[in-house]
Amino acid sequence: MEAERRQDHEHDERVILLGPDDNVVVVRRRIDAGSLVRIGGRDVSQPKDIPLGHKLASRSIRRGEKIIKYGAPIGSATADIGPGEHVHVHNMKSDYTATHTLDEARARHGDVP
Repeated sequence: MEAERRQDHEHDERVILLGPDDNVVVVRRRIDAGSLVRIGGRDVSQPKDIPLGHKLASRSIRRGEKIIKYGAPIGSATADIGPGEHVHVHNMKSDYTATHTLDEARARHGDVP
């Protein structure tokens, strides 16, 4: 019960920390652009909409550091990530499967928007 109260104070109700050693929280309710989100005891403004199921950094994550979710590594940061920042294919890569984006496909085919 104490851990639940502490998490409620540390993190916004729209996100959940799945494991005590995780460095990301998971969005459990869509976050609209411009919203303040409490992450790790501090309020962070979100510049873009964050969809359900996406991740936000619960603390600073350095380039090359493992992204930890459910207590297990799910990939590595490809750039430094600040607390509360969206963690997705633009700043992390899977260490297990290829990460594909439309930008990579466009670049291969010379189709630049």
